[in-house]
Amino acid sequence: MMCKLEDRNLETFSDYERKEYSVFCELLKLVPSLESRLSSSDEEDVVAIAELIQRGTNGARADDMKGMKCTIIDWITLKGQMLNPHIPHHAKSARGFNHKRTGALLCPAGYDWSNAEIKEKLCNGQLRVTGNQWPIFLYANYAYNTEDPWNGLLHSGIFISAYKYIFTSPSSVDLEEPKATHSCNARIHRMHSVTKASITYVAIQVSCSFALTSAQVFSRTDLLTDSEWFYNSILELLYDPDERHEVNQLLQWWNRQIFPANAESAWLPSKNSMLATIRRRRVAFKAVAAMAGGVADSG
Repeated sequence: MMCKLEDRNLETFSDYERKEYSVFCELLKLVPSLESRLSSSDEEDVVAIAELIQRGTNGARADDMKGMKCTIIDWITLKGQMLNPHIPHHAKSARGFNHKRTGALLCPAGYDWSNAEIKEKLCNGQLRVTGNQWPIFLYANYAYNTEDPWNGLLHSGIFISAYKYIFTSPSSVDLEEPKATHSCNARIHRMHSVTKASITYVAIQVSCSFALTSAQVFSRTDLLTDSEWFYNSILELLYDPDERHEVNQLLQWWNRQIFPANAESAWLPSKNSMLATIRRRRVAFKAVAAMAGGVADSG
């Protein structure tokens, strides 16, 4: 199998194959021994390895869903207030467009949830939401600027909480900086910065993986959220070379939120530091002293 991949020219790959190959290469980096194991295995063993990887993926996703299904209710409840009507932590039926709070968060950006007609059509399914119509909860302060759709995109507070919950630790959600006392998922997998794929994964966990929706089971093509299209549309934007500048700024912002110790930061100019000021002062004293000594000698 590995030989067949190596024999093919990357230029002959379809867009879908390139994306799959990119994911495969990242997987090889995460598991250093995987490439040699695949190269020395027959087809039956390769299939067994793939099934084990898929099983692990499904298990991790299920764990994330189970934990966030409960805790996300606390995140979307405004401080000092209660949701009305109440949303049970372990129930799904009262979520999605069935509740005014989760409905407002899932409402597609550009649509007005306060508009009674829009709300009714979303609730009864007359207005179908496709995967590339992103929910307003992806935006900072849940506000969408039609003139500048990049403004605040993927900056929402609930998004930050969900990312910390999954990749650092549940206890880090309420901290200014992650300070987990045990190895978190990010540290275990030597993850020192936010990735485009991890951002997209969290987006689908919050929106389509049922933390907010009323869906009871995971489906790539569920009618409420069209989750596979949603996932791919965000990845498509983040990997678009024409959007590289905005994406780089987004990743820098995310790294400051999640991995502040590793994030690139601007240093204050050393010429303005206390040490530099003291040394400049000392040099000036020495210059005055030397000048005074020279005058004395000439006299």
